Amino acid sequence: MMVTRNPLMEDFVNLRETVDRLFNETSPFRGLWTGAVANGTRAGLPLDVYVTDREAVILAAVPGVDPANIEITVNQGTVTISGEIPNAAASEDAKGASWYLHELPTGTFRRSLSIPVEFDVAKAEANFAHGMLRLTLPKSEQAKPRQIKINVTGAPSIDAADASGEDK
Repeated sequence: MMVTRNPLMEDFVNLRETVDRLFNETSPFRGLWTGAVANGTRAGLPLDVYVTDREAVILAAVPGVDPANIEITVNQGTVTISGEIPNAAASEDAKGASWYLHELPTGTFRRSLSIPVEFDVAKAEANFAHGMLRLTLPKSEQAKPRQIKINVTGAPSIDAADASGEDK
């Protein structure tokens, strides 16, 4: 029996492999928990960060992580969030189990970022709910925007006739 190649099918397979590779390389979850490991610590941690007139806010997705296992440090404008994701396979419930899939991330993670704003670290707050960490860093008084009033001293006054451009 002779097997014939179908060029259209080969093109389809190549296209699928290309799309899979593109998705894996550009996915927002790429390296999130499964990649970018250095010294046993995962670098990826999805964050949203924004700054308002009053504060900087960092939102971190840390599902399955006990807040007691998260450490937050601020040093000279650099915020570092690190912690550990427990291994479900090492839990008491999983002893003697037959695993079919074991894809959930485990191990330590660490993420540092610099925010070019001065913070009042003593007033910082960290809240945790539903797998989301919300870190609020109030700006220091020196970093908050201020409106500066203009004082007019000794300037000649301009009356309405002068301002209108009419001849006197």
